[in-house]
Amino acid sequence: MTRVCFVGSSDVNVQYELLSRETARAALSTYDIRAPFENSLAVDTVSVGAAVSLCNDLNWYLVRFVDHVLVREPSVSDGEWLSRRLAEAVRDGEVRPEETAERLAVYGLVDGRLVEPMFVARRPDGSIPSYDLREVEETVVVRVHESEFGS
Repeated sequence: MTRVCFVGSSDVNVQYELLSRETARAALSTYDIRAPFENSLAVDTVSVGAAVSLCNDLNWYLVRFVDHVLVREPSVSDGEWLSRRLAEAVRDGEVRPEETAERLAVYGLVDGRLVEPMFVARRPDGSIPSYDLREVEETVVVRVHESEFGS
């Protein structure tokens, strides 16, 4: 199963905004809704293609209410998320799954909320530089497309 997670903008309640609108509610109605982070809404889809397709269906709402779209595709990584752009590139065959691990956005997690990302390149030994932007409880690693690196 591929999980897609919509992380809301700080000034909105993402679950309310997505589920209070008829078209978005209909698109999400067949899924079990979860919230892996504060102010998020996540669902499990059958594939990365289905996850990207759902994002495309909800795009009008995503650009208004969502700060980050994260996709967890087990065939690519069990522990790291993909950005929406990178998931699209993998689905479209522009990037091979094994080529997704170099560029990362590492988010801090404070009280369940994702906080400012640190954009890094994975070290040659495969390790990830330590998050040092602020004191955090843990980190969330998101693989990003080269066009997003450092943005």
